[in-house]
Amino acid sequence: MHPMFDRLVALLDARSASYRVLMHDAEGQSARVAEIRGTEPGQGAKAMLCSIKGQAGPYALVILPGDQKLDMKKVGAALGGKKAELVKAETAMELTGCRIGAIPPFVFDERIQLIVDPALTTRYAEIAFNAGRLDASMVLDTKDYLAIAMPRLLDISQT
Repeated sequence: MHPMFDRLVALLDARSASYRVLMHDAEGQSARVAEIRGTEPGQGAKAMLCSIKGQAGPYALVILPGDQKLDMKKVGAALGGKKAELVKAETAMELTGCRIGAIPPFVFDERIQLIVDPALTTRYAEIAFNAGRLDASMVLDTKDYLAIAMPRLLDISQT
């Protein structure tokens, strides 16, 4: 399999989480993968690794519904700066072990804080996400996600 996929399965099993795995064609685009999964776009946990613009860190893995757009000023403020930017693909791979589009909504590196937009956790009973690879998704009970990931909840979507 894939190290991140295996790590997620082990974590969710250890915590007796309610989840299911879906294998599918490789896809990283939010709307298309939701269609493949048979879920709503808003259930998709879109994960993006950010840092303060022009700086190498601090880092935040920001998670928002797949049908929302990220507000870089809100993320920048959350990190103690003015504006955030997406990290380069190489940095994302180095810090998460995943390519962009496959990053799950969990943090396993102490250099990264996890920030989740509450809109993801209030609209649906389950969230869906790519599980460390573009051809595997997990659909996870939202309450289990919150209990296991323990994210900082913050409005980071554009209004």
